[in-house]
Amino acid sequence: MRVATLPLLFATLLGPVLAQAAALSVCTEASPEGFDVVQYNSLTTTNASADVLMNRLVEFDAGKGQVVPSLAESWTVSPDGLIYEFKLRPEVKLHSTGYFKPSRTLNADDVLFSFQRMLYPAHSWHKIAQSGFPHAQSLQLPSLIKQIEAPEPLTVRFTLDHPDATFLATLSMGFASIYSAEYADQLLKAGTPEKLNSQPIGTGPFVFNRFQKDAVIRYRANPDYFAGKPGVDPLIFAITPDANVRLQKLKRNECQIALSPKPLDIAAASTDPALKVEKTEAFMTAFVAINSQHAPLDKPEVRQAINLAFDKASYLKAVFENTAVAANGPYPPNTWSYAKDLPGYSTDLDKARTLLAKAGLKDGFSTTIWTRPQGSLLNPNPSLGAQLLQADLAKVGIKAEIRVIEWGELIRRAKAGEHDLLFMGWAGDNGDPDNFLSPQFACAAVKSGTNFARYCDQRLDQLISAGKTTTDQSVRSRLYQQAQALIQQQALWLPLAHPTAAALVRQNVEGYQVSPFGRQDFAKVSSTR
Repeated sequence: MRVATLPLLFATLLGPVLAQAAALSVCTEASPEGFDVVQYNSLTTTNASADVLMNRLVEFDAGKGQVVPSLAESWTVSPDGLIYEFKLRPEVKLHSTGYFKPSRTLNADDVLFSFQRMLYPAHSWHKIAQSGFPHAQSLQLPSLIKQIEAPEPLTVRFTLDHPDATFLATLSMGFASIYSAEYADQLLKAGTPEKLNSQPIGTGPFVFNRFQKDAVIRYRANPDYFAGKPGVDPLIFAITPDANVRLQKLKRNECQIALSPKPLDIAAASTDPALKVEKTEAFMTAFVAINSQHAPLDKPEVRQAINLAFDKASYLKAVFENTAVAANGPYPPNTWSYAKDLPGYSTDLDKARTLLAKAGLKDGFSTTIWTRPQGSLLNPNPSLGAQLLQADLAKVGIKAEIRVIEWGELIRRAKAGEHDLLFMGWAGDNGDPDNFLSPQFACAAVKSGTNFARYCDQRLDQLISAGKTTTDQSVRSRLYQQAQALIQQQALWLPLAHPTAAALVRQNVEGYQVSPFGRQDFAKVSSTR
């Protein structure tokens, strides 16, 4: 009898151990630029910092299509649309690590710090951000937010200079994450402010552990997370640039989720009983930005000629294997205010040559094509795509040299405007059409670096600004359709594709959903060993 009861005894003793959360390894395609997300605008960096480590006052629920509470449990907006008052969730704990032990829970001081350093040039942390604040600058938040104050420890009040229909949704974006003011003070006193970018502290579902560039990021589950401890622990980002290697790691169970799969990999995974494919229509656009500040690309006829020379159908078949929808402009078709009557540019080599001759370039010219070394959701095969564009341009006398540049360096130099033609992609963060216009086409976004076309035009700027001053969706749609027509007429981009967002997942993983915005939420994921 004693022998028979031993297994029961051990089962009882080991029960809690066996019930512990399993590790989750995610194969990602690139290293983040850092962990101080306000300094950067790439989705890779947002995924590795804002999505796992941080929270914002509000979040955007893609399923419901609306803004929902997060660190703020409620809010009110004044009738004139100028005052937003947020009530913070009480007793939210900040991360406790080997390098920081918080002495208090989250309060309004943390929110003030997180925004004031972006808004106020005189703030002690403003100049510390070496990369600046690209989102805050391109969205013109310093001129929009007239005042931010804390009338009570758990109350934050924003006073705007003018009404802005996009403001609440903007607060759900990654750059609007809330940081620890106490930790920032500790770093400043120690003379090590740069550690905010390498040793982050947040309130999110996971706590930062370790980062090895181009190899791995390790996080542990936050036991004090206000929404409940995550079901996986630890969370590991296995940085794996090659999509083929990501798939092989997934098959060997070295990763349980593989991001940014190639179209062929999606088809292969669909027939593998150990795997499943999660996908959704992406709120994204792949494009080639044409630097309008570099001659002769500063002439609209030249930019139009580039669009007319390109064989988009062949590109979609070869690079996306017909899994993406052709793009005619900046907006995905599932965007309200999408200008469906704008046909885009059809391939017309004779017309392209005529436009080049009109621009004084009948013998063509030389330029460069910039692209990344490894594939992503918005550029599954960078090398092939660049070669196809190069060959098409050569047909009209444009000699294009391909330059392959590592992702982080590519972003940095492109924001500085060094490129000619740049393969790039943009993912909207919050479902609002302005999330494509202000960051990519506003004059302020030229200064912040996110306007990769480097185009500043007062007519376009006024349309973008006017679209944010009213909540009337019909009025906003009319203004945004005018903006799309102007963008197309000026040929600021060579629009490529609207992809389907997908991830490959092992069958033992539950609760993972693909976001149309490319954001990553592992807080509700569980995995059996």
